[in-house]
Amino acid sequence: MWVVKHRAIFYTFSGLLVLASLASLIVWGLRPGIDFTGGTLVEASYPAGARPAVGQVTAALQAIDAGASVRPSSVDGQDEYIVRMKDVTLSEKQTVLAALGVNIAATTSPAASPVASAAAPAAATTSAATLKSFDSVGAVLGTEALRKAIWSIVFVILAIVIYITFVFRKVSRPVASWKYGMTVITCLVHNIVIPLGLFAVLGHILGYEVDTLFITALLVILGFSVHDNIVVFDRVRENLHSAGREPFVETVGKSVSQTFTRSINTSLTTLLALVVLYILGGSATQHFTLALIVGIAVGTYSSIFVGSPLLVTLEKWQGKK
Repeated sequence: MWVVKHRAIFYTFSGLLVLASLASLIVWGLRPGIDFTGGTLVEASYPAGARPAVGQVTAALQAIDAGASVRPSSVDGQDEYIVRMKDVTLSEKQTVLAALGVNIAATTSPAASPVASAAAPAAATTSAATLKSFDSVGAVLGTEALRKAIWSIVFVILAIVIYITFVFRKVSRPVASWKYGMTVITCLVHNIVIPLGLFAVLGHILGYEVDTLFITALLVILGFSVHDNIVVFDRVRENLHSAGREPFVETVGKSVSQTFTRSINTSLTTLLALVVLYILGGSATQHFTLALIVGIAVGTYSSIFVGSPLLVTLEKWQGKK
């Protein structure tokens, strides 16, 4: 198949994407959300056209936190502001509410405990603004969440390696079974690094932050990536039993051709649903959905244009030795 024949082109394209992603991660890094760093998250909604200007709110918050993030959004015909900032005291909370146009008496100090909620009932409004939530996450809880997120990714990758080793334990000709696992891990790294690099760029330009939902998206991407690779590799394994003296490159090319339509159609249906969710869903899930869209698209590409051709490359290197 032409995919295997022109594999050098796809290797180059993927290599450039990975290098660009790594460069953005090194230069800018990711912007961790308050889930990991600790801080205060405030959400206020306004009737259409009643939301104050972003600059006005940002300026009012400068005295409390010069690095406060004020992000506008829109849900169900109402304009909203989502504010992320450092932990605030009881007096500072009043300033934050005033900056957002909310006039409501404070009931709980967000600094009183690692996790505190001072959200008002939905009916607590002024003439313009409705306070939807006022939550605080302590730094201790944020560090714990980050540590668990990292370990969850590590455990998932280890489980994938064990699974691949077991499934392909009887495949040894002409490529050893452990090389299938190595190829899958290469694709997983490829599929994770690119979304990370994109969010590093978006964090630098638009202030996008990564939170626990983003980690969940990475875990979903890992799962989809393994599924896409297994579909192709399993067909390679089946065709090897009946290949006879057929060259390995032809067996792999035939396997890719046989699974190409299925892989594309499966991913397209998933991506269509995610695009609709990204457009019509709330702001709380937009970053999560965007990460899934990028990761699943990249994963489908790598399973067809990177993973399977890598098997051929490994077989040729093995033949030269």
